[in-house]
Amino acid sequence: MKKILMIGTGGTIASDVTPEGLAPELNTEQLLSAVPRIGQLCQVDCIQLYALDSTNLRPEHWLGISRTIRENYDRYDGFVISHGTDTMAYTAAALSYLVQNSPKPIVLTGAQKPIWFDGTDSKRNLTDAFLYACRGGGGVQIVFNGKVILGTRARKTYSKSFSAFSSVNHPDLALIQDERLLQYMTCPVGEKPTFYDKLDTGVGLLKLIPGTGRELLEFMVDKYDGLVIESFGVGGLPEYDGFYDVIRAGVERGKLIVMTTQVPNEGSDLTVYHVGGHLKSTLRVLEAYDMTTEAAVCKLMWLMGQTRDFTEAEKLFYRPVARDIVYPVGG
Repeated sequence: MKKILMIGTGGTIASDVTPEGLAPELNTEQLLSAVPRIGQLCQVDCIQLYALDSTNLRPEHWLGISRTIRENYDRYDGFVISHGTDTMAYTAAALSYLVQNSPKPIVLTGAQKPIWFDGTDSKRNLTDAFLYACRGGGGVQIVFNGKVILGTRARKTYSKSFSAFSSVNHPDLALIQDERLLQYMTCPVGEKPTFYDKLDTGVGLLKLIPGTGRELLEFMVDKYDGLVIESFGVGGLPEYDGFYDVIRAGVERGKLIVMTTQVPNEGSDLTVYHVGGHLKSTLRVLEAYDMTTEAAVCKLMWLMGQTRDFTEAEKLFYRPVARDIVYPVGG
């Protein structure tokens, strides 16, 4: 029988009613007691690491989860992390960079309704997560509503429905139905994982809207050493108000700028239009292509924890990790 470590962080799945609304109150043992079937699938040990609404999770918590996995890695066959849904995609992406090439599954799951609610999705998601931790492939995944999604490709696309998560620009890895696992593909892994223990949190995200003013871009470039800019369509920078000059000055000061798109699917291509082509051909900026924004933000934090040199950062950013990016030939 496989031995799995469950790491609790809070979230809706572990929430109870308070006068101000739902808040994480239940621990991992209480969650497991509501799903006795899991005890028939595997042997489980528990660590209650946090009890937080995932809105309150920060990069320091990602490092804490990674450190807990590292400290216990040799003693378990897999890991299940119970987590709130709102920032689960960010945590999954961050763990994909902090724990690379793991031959053992690292599975995140949660729920849209607390485990004690009638009609909750908690029990199915927990059972499926443990089943995948016992039978599935290595790497970091989200298991939710019967789907297994690569950690670098997940995004929360529904705020209330049980089908909360989608895989962006990548097929689902597997489906789970009635405890039957249909594995379509696995993510390449190594013989042993590579752990990282540093993130640089000096990363910001700016979503452009029509009419965004120069002063906002100046503030973001000045405040953050790494900045992800979500532009429109296939990508580009407004040509009014001196936006280009702000980016040029930031790049000259050593700022790392990543251009991406706020369009959910198919990714960016700065070379299509002048608003992107001029920027890319004249300044040292990075392009996210088909990466999710969640992955781009977390990857920038990870690589900035290792280097600030643009040439080295460029190599790290475009080097695929857990299938996070398809870098086009000639791109």
